[in-house]
Amino acid sequence: MRRKDVGDANRERSAQILADKINLLLDTLRTEAGQPYDFTTIQQGLKERGVAISRTKWHYLKTADTRVRPDEKLLRALGDVFGVDSRYLVQEDGPLPQQVEQELQTVRALRRAEVRNFAARALGQIDPEGLQAILDVIEKDQHER
Repeated sequence: MRRKDVGDANRERSAQILADKINLLLDTLRTEAGQPYDFTTIQQGLKERGVAISRTKWHYLKTADTRVRPDEKLLRALGDVFGVDSRYLVQEDGPLPQQVEQELQTVRALRRAEVRNFAARALGQIDPEGLQAILDVIEKDQHER
């Protein structure tokens, strides 16, 4: 691989990591008012931290477009807006921020409850011991994931 190709691949990988992290934060976190983050909220939060961002640049960041190379100031400001360490935004590995992990655990619990409720309704004619055995298998499968 040529040097330029390696640099391009690294830039693409870095852009994808950032986009994935931004999209996970957008999917899981809420503002102090309990609303999902939208562009206007992000733009205002960044402006308060001395960073300007256009809708186009925001789109490029969220879609891993390599035309945008975020600098340290933008990454720190984004971390502040979302309430996460800015290093999280660029690390491929590493722990999820606590608030993201909590939201994901809540989503998992809700999904498990939906599956259990569906199974209970669909298999309502089965005897209680059989239903409990099925629910135990579903619960065990969810915990192994």
